[in-house]
Amino acid sequence: MLPSDTIFQIFLIFQFCLGVLGNASLLMLYIYSFFFKPHFKKLIDSVFMHLTIINMLTIIFTLIKDIMLSFGVSNFLDDIGCKAVLFSFRVSRGLSICTTSVLSTFQVITITPSNSKLASWLKPRLSTWIFYSLLCSWLINLLIYGYMLDMIVAKTNKTQVGHGYSDAYCQNKYFGNQNSGSFFSLIITHDLFYVAIMMWASLYMVTFLYRHCKRAQHFHSPSLSSQLSPERKATHSILSLVSCFVLIYWLNNSITLYGFYTNEKIPRLESINAILSTCYPTICPFLLMRNNKVILQFTSSFSVLRMSCF
Repeated sequence: MLPSDTIFQIFLIFQFCLGVLGNASLLMLYIYSFFFKPHFKKLIDSVFMHLTIINMLTIIFTLIKDIMLSFGVSNFLDDIGCKAVLFSFRVSRGLSICTTSVLSTFQVITITPSNSKLASWLKPRLSTWIFYSLLCSWLINLLIYGYMLDMIVAKTNKTQVGHGYSDAYCQNKYFGNQNSGSFFSLIITHDLFYVAIMMWASLYMVTFLYRHCKRAQHFHSPSLSSQLSPERKATHSILSLVSCFVLIYWLNNSITLYGFYTNEKIPRLESINAILSTCYPTICPFLLMRNNKVILQFTSSFSVLRMSCF
């Protein structure tokens, strides 16, 4: 029977490879569609591409450090390495939250009937709205976590006790200071704002789909029930993404809060939290692939070929 440390190492490497390959494959699929299948191209695909790139960065900058730790590599990061890795991880994670929020809001605008004044005004301007939303997300996250660069240093004392951020390689400069939680509170406030938008958008989409199904049943009209089929598929995908994100987000933040405010730091708990942090970026591409037209076309062609052969 394999020891627990070996199983943990295998799991970390497996999640790293699965997440990077899944997101890279999806990104290549979007690039292929952009150049060779322009009739499949949608405005929302640009947001999916942005999310896919962010997911890859999150996985790389989160799991590399924990994989090195699981193999017993000491002093893997110095001060500059800690600043670069943690800054990149926090920015990519923040952008993942913002992009998922933009996706859910985009779908709300898309499925809202055009007789709504706000929807009729926003729909022709969706491409501009998406661009400025993502640009603001980058600026906000770079501004917030740029402040973090001066706060992170390489860990020197392996047995430190107190409140604050500390892992196997890095810690905050003011570790043990009661005021070190103020920056952490700013991050939580930022995240909760975007999570609240996601939850509101999800509630709206669920209500809309329920009313649409009831209306279709009332009129007994097959054409009405299938009228918004592409939109409904996209809505289901985004609802799956948001549900997955919110569940993992709360688990991740619960462990992060415990690790921040507990005096005794548990190295394995930090690694488990890193796995939770990368669960959403790992699962995300496979949720998006379910309704990708290029993949559906390929699988249908493969099915026809298999039936003709056998």
